[in-house]
Amino acid sequence: MAAAKIEYKREFFDRDYTLKEAYGRVWKYARKYRLRLAIGVICGMATATTLVPLFQIVQPALQHVESHDAQVAVEETATVVDPAPEAASKPVADSTRKKVKKNAFEKQIEKNSKLPSWYPTVEKYAAKCGITIQTETGGMAGALLLIVLVVIPVVALSRLLLMYLNHYCLSWSGAHAVADMRQELFDHVERQGLEFFGRVDVGQVMTRMASDPQQIQIILSTVLSEVAMAPFEIFVSIGFIVWFAVTNHMLPTLCLILIGFPLFVIPVQALGKRVKKWARRSMERGSMVGSKIIEVMTCIKVVKSYNTEDFESRRYMSTNNYLLKSTMRGLRIGLMVGPAVETVGIFLICGFLVWCFFVDIKISDVVPMLAPLLVIYKPIKQLSKLQVQIETSMAALNRIYSLLDVHLELPERPDAVAKKTFDDKMVFEDVTFRYGTAEVDAVSHVSFEVPRGKVVAVVGGTGSGKSTLSSLLARFFDPSSGRVTMDGVDLRGIKISDLRSLIGAVAQESILFNDTIEENIRYGTPAATHDEVVAAAKMANAHEFITAQPEGYGRIVGEKGFALSGGERQRICIARAILRNPPILVLDEATSALDTVTERIVQDALTKLMESRTTFAIAHRLSTIRNADMILVMDEGRIVERGTHDELYAKGGVYRKLCDMQKMT
Repeated sequence: MAAAKIEYKREFFDRDYTLKEAYGRVWKYARKYRLRLAIGVICGMATATTLVPLFQIVQPALQHVESHDAQVAVEETATVVDPAPEAASKPVADSTRKKVKKNAFEKQIEKNSKLPSWYPTVEKYAAKCGITIQTETGGMAGALLLIVLVVIPVVALSRLLLMYLNHYCLSWSGAHAVADMRQELFDHVERQGLEFFGRVDVGQVMTRMASDPQQIQIILSTVLSEVAMAPFEIFVSIGFIVWFAVTNHMLPTLCLILIGFPLFVIPVQALGKRVKKWARRSMERGSMVGSKIIEVMTCIKVVKSYNTEDFESRRYMSTNNYLLKSTMRGLRIGLMVGPAVETVGIFLICGFLVWCFFVDIKISDVVPMLAPLLVIYKPIKQLSKLQVQIETSMAALNRIYSLLDVHLELPERPDAVAKKTFDDKMVFEDVTFRYGTAEVDAVSHVSFEVPRGKVVAVVGGTGSGKSTLSSLLARFFDPSSGRVTMDGVDLRGIKISDLRSLIGAVAQESILFNDTIEENIRYGTPAATHDEVVAAAKMANAHEFITAQPEGYGRIVGEKGFALSGGERQRICIARAILRNPPILVLDEATSALDTVTERIVQDALTKLMESRTTFAIAHRLSTIRNADMILVMDEGRIVERGTHDELYAKGGVYRKLCDMQKMT
C-alpha cells in the first residue's frame, strides 16, 4: 500500500523574519562576548593586511627578470659589434667592456621598467645600515637574499597566527552565544502554560530546541570568522589594484575590473532564495521525523501490543524519505553556487587577459593586478558559500524566534504578593473556564470552599470537569471568569513559585525521571538528606521494595520509571509529596489504575499523607473518598450535588447511581 503524502503543518505561532531582524537579534547574545569578538575582528583585519607585502614584491621580482633578460641582450649586442680594422688585433679592455655593459643596462632599465615608489627609500635605508640589496649588474645581493628568507617566513607565520586567533576567538564567541540562545529557548518553553503544550506538537518543539540551535552554532562560527576576514582581504586586494592602476596610469584597465567584479554576485543572489526555501522545508520535515520517533517511543507498549512494528516502520520510512528528498533538493541547489561563482571568475579573468593583450600591457604590469584578483577569488568563493549558509540559517532562526516570541505563560502581576503559609481556606467563586478554542465550557459557574485541614472530594463521569478544577486550584490555568482565592487573595495576585510550593500533587499517571529512586523522591526538595528521603519512603510504604534490590535507593528507574511496576511508581510519587510536606494536597485519581492489592497499599500511604493536610481529591473509585468531609458531584462542568457520603447516598441522586454502579453502599 502506497503511503499517503505527508504535509507539514506549521505551528500556530510560526512567522517569518527579515535578515536584519534575525541577525540583529543574534547580536543580543553575542555582545556579551564583544571583547573576544573585537580581538577576532582585529586579527581578521590584520590577516588581510599581510597580503600587501606579498603584492608589493610581485612587480620588482618581475622587473628583475625583465632586466636580467635585457642585460643578456645588451651583452650579446656588445659582443657582436665589429671592431675597427686598426684595432682588430687589440683586445677590448675589461673595464671598457664593463662600462659598456653597465651603461647599456642602465639605459635598458630606464627605458623598460619603473621601480616602485618605495624602492629608493628601502635602498637608502639599507645603504645606511651597510646592507647591499643589489649588485652592480642589477642582481640580488646575498644580504638581500638572507633578509628575504627571514622576512617571508615571518610574514607567513604571522598570517597563520592571526588567522588562528581570528577563527578561534570568533568561533568561541559564536559557540557561547548559541549556548546562551539554547538556554533561553529552554527556559522560555519550560515556563509556558499548559495551554501551549496542549496546542503544539511536542516533537516539533523538541527538534527546534535541540537541532535548530546547532544549525545556528555552525553558521555563526563560520559567519563570524569568514565575515571578519574575507571582506577585508577583498578590500585590501581591490585597494592595491586601485593604487597600482592609478600610480601606473592604467585607469581604463581599472574601470574594466571594477565593472566586472559585481558580476560575482549574480549566481549567489539567483540561487540563494531557492536554498533558503529548501533549507526551511528540510528543517520542517526533520521535525516531522523527530516527532514520529517520539510518538512511537512514547507509545511503544501500544505498538508492541498490537504487533504494528512493521506498520510503524513503513510510516517512518515514508516520513524519512520525504525528508531525504527535500534535503537532496536543497543540497543540489547549494552545490551549484560554488561552481557558478568559479565559472563567472574564469570568464572574467579570461576577459581581463584578452584586454591586456589588445592594449599591449607588459607582463610586469599585468601580473601585479592579476595576483590580487587571484587572491580575491578564495574569499569571494567563501562569501558565496557563506550566503548559502546564511539562507539556511535563516530558516532555523525563523523557527527559533517564532518559538521565543510566543507567550502563553501565565502572567504574574508586578504587585504579586509572597505567601509562605496556608491559613484559612481555598474558595472557588463563580468560576467558569473554557480550553483554548473549545466551543463549550469545561466548568461553568462553579462555587465551593476547601477549608484548611478538610478533605474535599470531586466525583463525576469522564469529561465532567473534575481534573479542570484541580488545574485551576494549582493555577495551571486562569479562570475565564470568576476567581479562585487562597485566604481571600486571588491566586493571580500570589507569586506563582510561592503558590506551587504550598501545593503537592499525586496524579493518576506516575511521572518519574530517568534517574535514581533517591533523586526522584528528592525532586522538588533538593536540600533533603538521605535520612529524610528514607523516612518519606517508609511513610509511602516504598522502603521495602526499594531495599529489596541490590542498588537500593541508587537504582535507576528508567525512562518514565518503566523499570518499576505501576504501584511502585505511584508510591515513589507519594514519597516525593510526603518529603515536600505541602499544606495542600491534590490527588487526581491516584489509585484508579492500580489492582486491588496494590490499591490498598497505596491507599494506606495516601492516608498517612493526608493526615493534617487540606486535601482536594478527584476520585474514580468512590470507596477511596467515602470519609471525605465534602463530596462534590460534577456533571457537564457544573456541580449538581454536594454533601457527605451519607447525605448524598440518602438523597438518591447522581451520586447514589454512581455508588450503585460500583456496588457501594
